[in-house]
Amino acid sequence: MLLELSDIRDLQMLHFFVFFAVYLTAVTGNLLIILAVALDHHLHTPMYFFLMNLAILDLGSVSVMVPKAMVNSLMNSRSISYSGCVAQVFFFILFVGTDLAILTVMAHDRYVAICNPLQYETIMHKDACIQMAASAWIVGILNGMLHTGGTFAITFCSNMIDQLFCEIPQMLKLACSDMYLVEVGFVMFSCSLALGCFVFIIATYLQIFAAVLRIPSVQGQKKAISTCLPHLTVVSLLVCSGIFAYVRPRSYSSSVLNALFAIIYAVIPPLLNPFIYSMRNTEIKTALLKLSNCGHFPKIQKLG
Repeated sequence: MLLELSDIRDLQMLHFFVFFAVYLTAVTGNLLIILAVALDHHLHTPMYFFLMNLAILDLGSVSVMVPKAMVNSLMNSRSISYSGCVAQVFFFILFVGTDLAILTVMAHDRYVAICNPLQYETIMHKDACIQMAASAWIVGILNGMLHTGGTFAITFCSNMIDQLFCEIPQMLKLACSDMYLVEVGFVMFSCSLALGCFVFIIATYLQIFAAVLRIPSVQGQKKAISTCLPHLTVVSLLVCSGIFAYVRPRSYSSSVLNALFAIIYAVIPPLLNPFIYSMRNTEIKTALLKLSNCGHFPKIQKLG
């Protein structure tokens, strides 16, 4: 049994329409990024290849929680099947873990592009990019399997989850045995890896900014920064929303606040990422403009 935001029918319908609008916006934005990168050969570069992977992950992560919350609000229900709960835990951990791994790889890509531009094509060749993306996905899958196995090996005293979806921290509170300590150890291990990725990204950007300052042209500095700014914004959004959701005083831990913070963490990054990447990116805008002319897009591509 999942958390119910309200037992008032009108508010439940309001929640349904809000969830529907948010989900539709997130899905549309990420699908447009995926289609733009896949169909425009000008975007077949390492940076946009990793961006397409990020959009696929965002599409997956927002689909883990929101559709079930929509259905429960519409049907005046709180239930989720055991297999559905297992799937939510597995896929949420998979998508979030892979998301952070891809963002780490993207930081490396920007480092090579700015600090070693002459060797960029040699280092970031097609096979290397595929291997890095595949490694990120494999890490995410193994991480998802580790936490799913660790969580559902626990004996639970209750089936009342104080959250809108099956979330590990809330499920650990229902443990009846000391087996939950195994999953706590897994969580601490994953947090250590996540911290390592974050430190790597920060260290990489310190080197990038040092290299940018050595560029003699102001125009060149602006161009270099403009390619890094969306990625840095997305990393900051993911980290800040995670801290906002889980690192807060106990006095701010009511059920409704827990649900709101979880929504911020699980929904806001996938919702905003497409806008962050397309807002200042003229290549993405051009590709989306072509895409809006669906019937003429193949012709434009051939003429190009």
